[in-house]
Amino acid sequence: MSRSVSLTPAMLFRGAVVPIAVLALWQVLSSTGLINPTILPSPEAVLIRWWHYLLPTDAYDPARSGWLAWALSGEMLFDAYSSLYRVVLGFLVGAGLALPLGLLMGTNPRVYELFDPLIQVLRPIPPIAYIPLAILWFGLGNPPAIFLIAIGAFFPVLMNTIAGVRHVDGIYLRAARNLGAGRLTMFLRVILPAATPYILAGARIGIGTAFIVVIVSEMIAVNSGLGFRILEAREFMWSDKIIAGMFTIGLLGLAIDIAINRLNTHLLRWHRGLDS
Repeated sequence: MSRSVSLTPAMLFRGAVVPIAVLALWQVLSSTGLINPTILPSPEAVLIRWWHYLLPTDAYDPARSGWLAWALSGEMLFDAYSSLYRVVLGFLVGAGLALPLGLLMGTNPRVYELFDPLIQVLRPIPPIAYIPLAILWFGLGNPPAIFLIAIGAFFPVLMNTIAGVRHVDGIYLRAARNLGAGRLTMFLRVILPAATPYILAGARIGIGTAFIVVIVSEMIAVNSGLGFRILEAREFMWSDKIIAGMFTIGLLGLAIDIAINRLNTHLLRWHRGLDS
């Protein structure tokens, strides 16, 4: 049976070589004055700005409600919380609509023929193209951002769910029928478990897309979040804060991807043959 690969110090060292080399070259170019610090500040300046961005601005902010008034008084922490809140809520809305529709389209040819033309027309349209309509329909604030994120998460989950259901091995279906399995048992015990790897892969892609869409939507429709803060920094030409915000987005995205990957590994242990 295969086992999960654990990271060794040698693997971690090899993975850190290129990032360290890029940071060292970046620092050298900035220190020698070959790069305008207004255009591209040094890594040291970005780190200092990131630390100030992280630190609480004050001990208590009555403008925020509940425990946020105390726990998230730091600007970056509040922005990160705002972005993650929109990502999670928008993803749940989009995936919650896509999963049952995908299961129906995958198992019922009539439902597939009914919805597939509309899906194929709407699927190539990027979520960003819906921004004017989102603002027109929902105004400003969280609703348009959540609407856009839901669209971004909807189609990856939908298409992977359909593919997973339609690619269930026929041997499993015939074996279940020969054993006298009914339609509900066939769906719950055969089709759904066999399609789960596809569904989880779609969820991973969907939440990654949701994280991209939230940054774009925050630059246009809301006044909080990491995307809004990056746009604000651009207006004042704070390049160090822009890069600090970008690195924060990257770290959050990495954390989300690692968490989802570990969840997939845990849920699909039976499929991959991993030891418990």
